[in-house]
Amino acid sequence: MGGVSDNVKGLILAISSSIFIGSSYIVKKKGLKKAAANGTRAGSGGYSYLLEPWWWAGLIAMIMGEIANFAAYAFAPAILVTPLGALSIIFSSVLAHFILKEKLHIFGVVGCALCLVGSVTIVIHAPLERDIESVKDVWNLATEPGFLVYTCIVVFLVVLLIFRYSPRYGQTYMVVFIGICSLTGSLTVMGVKAVAIALKLTFSGMNQFKYFQTWFFTLFVIAFCLLQLNYLNKALDTFNTAVVSPVYYVMFTTLTIVASIIMFKDWDSQNVSQIVSELCGFVTILSGTFLLHKTKDMGGTTSGSSTAVPSPIFIASRQNSCSMRSEV
Repeated sequence: MGGVSDNVKGLILAISSSIFIGSSYIVKKKGLKKAAANGTRAGSGGYSYLLEPWWWAGLIAMIMGEIANFAAYAFAPAILVTPLGALSIIFSSVLAHFILKEKLHIFGVVGCALCLVGSVTIVIHAPLERDIESVKDVWNLATEPGFLVYTCIVVFLVVLLIFRYSPRYGQTYMVVFIGICSLTGSLTVMGVKAVAIALKLTFSGMNQFKYFQTWFFTLFVIAFCLLQLNYLNKALDTFNTAVVSPVYYVMFTTLTIVASIIMFKDWDSQNVSQIVSELCGFVTILSGTFLLHKTKDMGGTTSGSSTAVPSPIFIASRQNSCSMRSEV
C-alpha cells in the first residue's frame, strides 16, 4: 500500500509541476510583452521586464513547479515522473491560445491529445516506487555492477564527446551537444532522486545528512547540472530551438528511463504487458511532442512561441533552456 500511496503523491506533484511550469511561460510572456510596450525588449538587451509583476509571478510559478518536480522524484519512480513533463506543453499551449491569442493549429490539438493519452497510459501501468529506508539503500543500488557499468559507459561517452567531438563537430552536428546534456542528465536525475529521498526521510525524522552519501549525491547533482546548463545553452545558441527541444526531450527522457530501470529495477515487478503498455505510452508522448513543435507556428504564432519545453532538470536547466528563448 505504501508504494501505491507514494505513487499517487508523486503523480499529484508531477502534474502540479507541469501546471505551474506550463503556466509560468504564459505569465512571463505576458510580462515580457508589457515590458516591450513600455521599454526595450529583452531580446534587444533590455531589462525593463524586471519591473513587471507579471514576469515575477511567472518566475515564482516556475520555481514552485521545479520544487514540486523535485519532490515528485522522492515519491514516484523516474519512469513515471519524467515523461509527465510533457504535460507542461498542453497547459502552455492551451493558455497561449486563450490568453496570448497564439492560435493553436489543429495539429497542435492532436499533439496535445497524444501527450495526454500517452501520459494516462504511463500512469495506469507505471511500476510502484520501491521502499527505501535510508540514503544508504540508494547508494547500494547505485554501486551495483549493472549501474556502475552504465555509469562508466556514460562517463566515457561524455568525455569523448567533450574533448574529441565537441571542438570538431559541435557547431555542425546538434547531437554532440544534446548527447552530452542527455547522457549527464540521466545520471543527474538519479542523483536528484537520491537527494529528494534523503530530504523526505530527514523531514520524517530520520536525519540522512549525517551520511556522506547524501552530501556526495548533492555535490554530484550540482556539478552535473552546471555541466548540462553549459552545453544546453551552446546547443540553443547554435541550433534552432524548434529542433533542439524535441530532440533533447526524446534523448534525455529515454536515457533517464534506461538509467532508472537499471538502477532501481523498475521493471522487475512488472509483466510483459505492462512494460509494452508503458513503452507505447512513451512513444505516444514523443509523437505528440514532435507534432507540437513541428507545427507550433502553423496556427499564426510567431517564432517566439511560448510553448513550453518539457525538461525535468532543476531550475537552472529548465529556466535557461526555455524561458531564455521565450524572452527573445
